[in-house]
Amino acid sequence: MGVDPGLTRCGVGVIDGAAGAPPRLVDVGVVRTPSDLDHALRLLAIERGLEEWTTRLRPDAVAVERVFAQHNLMTVAGTAQAAGIAMLVAARHGIPVVLHTPSEVKAAITGSGRADKAQVGTMVARVLHLSEPPKPADAADAVALALCHLWRGGSVNRYAAAVKAHEAVRR
Repeated sequence: MGVDPGLTRCGVGVIDGAAGAPPRLVDVGVVRTPSDLDHALRLLAIERGLEEWTTRLRPDAVAVERVFAQHNLMTVAGTAQAAGIAMLVAARHGIPVVLHTPSEVKAAITGSGRADKAQVGTMVARVLHLSEPPKPADAADAVALALCHLWRGGSVNRYAAAVKAHEAVRR
């Protein structure tokens, strides 16, 4: 499951796939909160929405976009809080969480870490054989996160396991 965190629209995309098999879209959408709602209640609504997605679809892993500093600190703070909610929900269910940077996701999906949202959406649709990209763009970005993790997560996990094994031998 990929999560593109945000306070107004938190994108969620779930795919099914394995090495050597084409990925398949399971479900995609957004958890929405009104901008005039109290901030704490918006976070609660995101938690409830992500809890519903997680309980209903039972993902094996959750890939969350790593928040990076933007010019608008209020926006980045809200996005970071939404990312924390996604990690909390996954942890509550014992699901591993992986963070991917926006440029890492763009590079995995389009071949360029500088791709724009339209290019990401187009490639998500092409990879999953969809007639059009998921809408809104937050939903397509969430699916891109899930695809990035499917394609890159295994090698990252194998590397982490090798490092852990090496450290255990050294002790």
